[in-house]
Amino acid sequence: MIFSSEFFVYFFMALLFPVYFLAKSTGARKIILIVFSLIFYAWGEPFYVFLMFFMVAANYFAGLIIDSRRSVAGARIWLAAAVTVDLLILCVFKYTGLFAETLNNVFHVGVPVPAIRMPIGISFFTFQAMSYVIDVYRRDVRAQRSFVNLLLYVSFFAQLIAGPIVRYKDIESQLDERRVRLYDFNDGVFRFSVGFAKKILIADKCAAAVTSLYALPNVTFVARWAGAFFYALQIYFDFSGYSDMAIGLGKMFGFRFLENFRHPYASSSATEFWRRWHISLGTFFRDYVYIPLGGNRRHHLFNIMFVWLLTGFWHGASWNFVMWGVFYGILLIFEKKFLLDFLTRIPKVVSFIVSKFYFIFITVFGFAIFYFTKNTFVSLGYLFGIGVRSFTDIFTNSIIASNLFLLIGGIILALPAVPWLLKKIGQKLKVSYGLYRYSRTACEIALIILSTISLVGSGFSPFLYWAF
Repeated sequence: MIFSSEFFVYFFMALLFPVYFLAKSTGARKIILIVFSLIFYAWGEPFYVFLMFFMVAANYFAGLIIDSRRSVAGARIWLAAAVTVDLLILCVFKYTGLFAETLNNVFHVGVPVPAIRMPIGISFFTFQAMSYVIDVYRRDVRAQRSFVNLLLYVSFFAQLIAGPIVRYKDIESQLDERRVRLYDFNDGVFRFSVGFAKKILIADKCAAAVTSLYALPNVTFVARWAGAFFYALQIYFDFSGYSDMAIGLGKMFGFRFLENFRHPYASSSATEFWRRWHISLGTFFRDYVYIPLGGNRRHHLFNIMFVWLLTGFWHGASWNFVMWGVFYGILLIFEKKFLLDFLTRIPKVVSFIVSKFYFIFITVFGFAIFYFTKNTFVSLGYLFGIGVRSFTDIFTNSIIASNLFLLIGGIILALPAVPWLLKKIGQKLKVSYGLYRYSRTACEIALIILSTISLVGSGFSPFLYWAF
């Protein structure tokens, strides 16, 4: 089940809300959320619910044992055991096929390639389980005594299949004590409607443009770059839309999730971009891999490359994701050692122009690496004119012209210009709190209606990060 479906919005949520809010006790509400979350996950993956149960149980008992150990060495052994189990499950289900195919291609052996269906969202809930047991080991939190609470933390449907990666210590107190005020609920509905519209009205339309441009029989230079631009917009509005929906849903039930995107396309460098994009993943690797390896204190460059190798590998069972991670690792080292310092030494106007053109190129090209899971080098060569048949043609121009407003509108909405403008207008007109609430409610209704109409006409609409 996914958020961007009529069934989820008009049946699942319509059933969950009255059942949840009619329940009086906190314990009953926890059980209701867990039951509905497991139904949500089991809708397409019934068997893997048991895998999730096993992973939660393993980390639950490991956390209790680690918390009770006075010996650091003893606690470390149990931590290693829990993390090993988590990573082993992740690798078996996500990477076994890739490893088998690689062995066959490199060494020309006949290793059977297992047809293992990957559990949806396994990368996200595995990392959440790991963050819990690591934080217990570090004494950042105490072990959770309630299995129900830990199961709710891992299985809560809002962030289950595509994040954001919610750290246990950030919502520990919310598992037992949550208060949903009418304003908070309305705020959550608004955030959900914005994410819903991002996904249906922008991301899906960009996906259609990408498919059309890359399906053209005549490979042109303009079509390849236009497709890359539309894909960069698609992946942003798809993933940030999901995060908005998850944060909004969490708020409807009293959870406060941290922000996962802060207008990343307003950045001027890869370094700044990765402080704004998928923040929960970046902070996870920073706190649990980069800093423990030594951070900036020792083996600095190695730490950066290692973290980005893992980041690329985490994203998918294909070598183009590893290539994408290495690409960003090299960029970050280049920026830290040369570019960022250089930009401070030249005139500000020149620095601004250079940094923006540099950022646009590396970002669009980087997501092109991300997109091409097959024939990666050939496809990337087209972006440099290698193997293209012509600069452009009538079919390419027609597709771009029919999607020009989508491209311009997507770029504008990806930047912080609209929130800034609305804030200025509100201050200028001295909009009252009541008018603000009524206007926002009208906006919620309009976005949901328009998105539903578009969804009914287009059909199934999966999220890009669903498979990660």
